[in-house]
Amino acid sequence: MAKPGLRILVGGAFARVPAQGGLVWMVMQYVLGLRQLGHEVVLVEPVTGDDLRPVESALPASDNAAYFESVARHFELQESATLLRVDGSETVGVSWEELRRFAERADLLIDLAGGLAGSDLLERIPVRLYLDLDPGFTQLWHAVENIDMGFAGHTHFATVALGFESGAHAVPTCGLDWIATPQPVVLSEWPVAERTERDALTTVANWRGYGSIRTNGVFYGQKAHSLRELVDLPRRTGGRFELALAIHADESADLAALEANGWTLLDPGDVAASPEDYRRFIQGSKAELGVAKSGYVAARCGWFSDRSVCYLASGRPVIAQETGFGEALPVGAGLFAFDTVEDVGAALEELQRDYEGQRRAARLIAEEYFASDRVLGRLLERLGVTA
Repeated sequence: MAKPGLRILVGGAFARVPAQGGLVWMVMQYVLGLRQLGHEVVLVEPVTGDDLRPVESALPASDNAAYFESVARHFELQESATLLRVDGSETVGVSWEELRRFAERADLLIDLAGGLAGSDLLERIPVRLYLDLDPGFTQLWHAVENIDMGFAGHTHFATVALGFESGAHAVPTCGLDWIATPQPVVLSEWPVAERTERDALTTVANWRGYGSIRTNGVFYGQKAHSLRELVDLPRRTGGRFELALAIHADESADLAALEANGWTLLDPGDVAASPEDYRRFIQGSKAELGVAKSGYVAARCGWFSDRSVCYLASGRPVIAQETGFGEALPVGAGLFAFDTVEDVGAALEELQRDYEGQRRAARLIAEEYFASDRVLGRLLERLGVTA
């Protein structure tokens, strides 16, 4: 007889800002991966009235709800997912009463980015994990800016910064014991892709995020600050780069510089709005150029993108800006870490020399380091909640 699984409540967010397929996959790797391990999983996304679009719309009539329901249908989660208005108890999907009953019986909460902090759903769950998805910024906002990041109410803390436990980083721990855990990928959802539709290195990115910080003489900035340092990359390497980049039209000087230096800019709303579009874009690419927020680079915390993991699983090599992940992952075949434009040029030469070998190496890295059964199984063991 099979062992009974755990009851796990996962808190995540993708409908708060609809039409970002990458955010969907960031959450679903946990939900689907835990279900494949045999656990009963319920997904809840908290929103407030201020999040709803159009402004002042009712939750069921909102664009947020429409996107949430489309994602739930796509992954067959209609009976195990809910969009919850936390400034009330209105839901779309699983009812508030059903959600409360599940939480009262749950063994574990996995709270992605602490979005459920303060919710009374947490009260009776014995193990409540805060899972940090924005390492460096999360801790600095708390320690330097005195922003409430929702740590209270959680019993355990983990981060996707691969080097966090080594102490070789410039980030405060906020007095918490952090577990370092890779971002998982469900390999059955991300098989090796055979057809290349874009003969270019691609990525999906936001030009600006939020909350840059300067402290102790170090600036922790956004992707814009990193890309500006790499603006002449296409011209200097001769490589082809296509960025699905969310950038405002008012950023005219930067847009002109990117265009002048040979970058091809795509609208992420056209190529990555749905989870299926996002997967198609990644798997149709030749490889990824992964540019990190400058704050990740400065922190040297070992952040590695969930998006890059999807490229690797698809058999698409990754050339990623070094954040310290090179201390935890094998680099030089399938995955390359770069600090300079010259590093990118050398990696491009390796792709040109043996692309098929690089594809195989990329998939092997995904299988060994990021497969959801390994990553999530190990995380549950470290939390002491294995079934």
